[in-house]
Amino acid sequence: MKTSFTTTILVDKPAIDVFNAVNNVSGWWQGEIEGPTNEVGDEFTYRMKDFHYSKHKVTELIPGKKVVWLVTDSNLTSFGDKTEWNGTKVIFDIDETNGQTQLRFTHEGLVPAFECYGSCSGAWGQLVQESLYSLIMTGKGKNVFG
Repeated sequence: MKTSFTTTILVDKPAIDVFNAVNNVSGWWQGEIEGPTNEVGDEFTYRMKDFHYSKHKVTELIPGKKVVWLVTDSNLTSFGDKTEWNGTKVIFDIDETNGQTQLRFTHEGLVPAFECYGSCSGAWGQLVQESLYSLIMTGKGKNVFG
């Protein structure tokens, strides 16, 4: 079975705070973010130096519950298939229970068969577990890429 990359964090914050932090993309995803990220239909680009470019379309926003981006274009220059991310989805599922909020991050379509899986899943893990977590808890993301 081909399993997409997933990681989860648990925070002592309301779900709406987690939702707002996710949508503050430039606050936790290191690199250059251009374009709006707060409305369904918004399109934004992400660029990290000359080795990663991706374009995302916001396809779902449910305040305090869910955020979904569709990757519409990508150029991952370090890999044979530079467009591996095209057509994948980045999903943030948010669930508040008993004063704690769980954020489950899934890059749907980012599977072990992808050449970039190891480095991409590692980067996502750091970004969610460290930078996004820090943004949620302290109001400031963490630079995880040095």
